Amino acid sequence: MEEVRIDKWLWAVRIFKTRTAASEACKKGRVLIGGTAVKPSRNIRVGEVIKVRKPPVTYSFKVLGLAEKRMGARLVSEYMENVTPPEQYELLELNRISGFVDRQRGTGRPTKKERRDLDQFADDIPEDLFNWDE
Repeated sequence: MEEVRIDKWLWAVRIFKTRTAASEACKKGRVLIGGTAVKPSRNIRVGEVIKVRKPPVTYSFKVLGLAEKRMGARLVSEYMENVTPPEQYELLELNRISGFVDRQRGTGRPTKKERRDLDQFADDIPEDLFNWDE
């Protein structure tokens, strides 16, 4: 076997969960070989470097072997080498840190319990307290 479709290979080496997802990524221009977006039917060979954009990171993989059938995770290292630059992983870490993880309690929408407490507090306030006409 000298050539394999790229969508089959991406699925076989577990970069995508389904072959359909691999094909969609190719159609959307998220899979690049030599800086050029490729179609799902593009054949790949051993030694090529494939770039896969999964925002915010662009992963790079070197093809070490060809496979058409999905394999166990332990065998993947025989078929590809991850050559993604460390800067890409830093982007991933920065994106994870800047998310909603750091949201302080009490900011944003109230929880269900907080909302009930607010409603009960508002019901306990006498209405004549807000009578501005007097």
